[in-house]
Amino acid sequence: MKQPGRNILVWGIISSISICCLVSCSMGNQKDFSENTDNIMTITEEDPPMSALNPQIHTIKLGFSTDETDPRAVAAVEFERMVEEQSGGDLQIEIYPSGEFGSDRDLIMGVINGSLDMTVSSAGNFANFANVGISAFPFLFQDFDKAWEFMDSPLVEEINEELKEYNIHVLAHFDNGFRCITTSEKAGPIESLADMRDLNIRTSYNQVVMETMSALGAKPKILDFTLLYQALKNHEFEAQENPIPVIYNHKLYEVQQYLAITNHSYDAMPFVIREDLWNSFTDEQKEIIEKAAKEAQSLNRKLNREQTESYVELLEEQGMIVTYPDLEAFKEASKAVYNYFAPSYGEELMNRVFEQAN
Repeated sequence: MKQPGRNILVWGIISSISICCLVSCSMGNQKDFSENTDNIMTITEEDPPMSALNPQIHTIKLGFSTDETDPRAVAAVEFERMVEEQSGGDLQIEIYPSGEFGSDRDLIMGVINGSLDMTVSSAGNFANFANVGISAFPFLFQDFDKAWEFMDSPLVEEINEELKEYNIHVLAHFDNGFRCITTSEKAGPIESLADMRDLNIRTSYNQVVMETMSALGAKPKILDFTLLYQALKNHEFEAQENPIPVIYNHKLYEVQQYLAITNHSYDAMPFVIREDLWNSFTDEQKEIIEKAAKEAQSLNRKLNREQTESYVELLEEQGMIVTYPDLEAFKEASKAVYNYFAPSYGEELMNRVFEQAN
């Protein structure tokens, strides 16, 4: 993964120093010429960015909250490679993983205000700006194929248009998998809905997921993902909920004992770029970026499906105890979430979503 570096290039011009000695046999006088240092350039520790040296080069900053092991990071590196290769280096991608630009909320706000060019984050994190978070509704999709069909539909494309008002242009939809619940040894396993009662659980800044946890009887609290591992280690939370690839790749099995396969919320992730930056590109550059984004989307989805299917066994090998609670009671309780959001999303949109999802 290429990240902005501090390559120290020393370049300068050393002027030759000419010393002319005129020797007068009769007078024996010698004339000294001092060194001319006017043309010696100052050595600097940092290169100017490529875009400063060549105004035709665009440097695009892409940030996200997870580390390099995450499927979104792997896909981002592939996106970087394709864009730089196809543009002949005129488009340069700088990747900032692991929350270098802050929390998911900070990343989205960075795109809105222009301090960051691109990000990829859970759809629910965009819910304050548009109806994009509707894909996170509890138990909306049966499997990956249904979820991807929905995310690639004209309906979602229509919803994405709402984000342009906030300087956000959606290029593709990455995948984060279906969210499941992990708990500490003290909290015990989730085997039924009753085990969710008063559970102190960490959630992301995702109102749909928070309302889902509340409807199931838990007590959700927001915490940045970058702080999650340490918070669980310090027993600040009894539980957390995330997709299986995230649980494994970020070693949450080291600080949680039980995994409940609930698949309570599908976690789509819009892959976005600043709308004003997008509008500054030529048609050819837009085509390069769009094609690379779709290829990266395909890679990300492939990795997430594979990891979701195979990582449960790996988590068990790491000592986690896996449960498969009966989800009928969970689904019944989560209907309250739909009632909660119906006034803001509107009956017409809700009906279209259900029709498209089923």
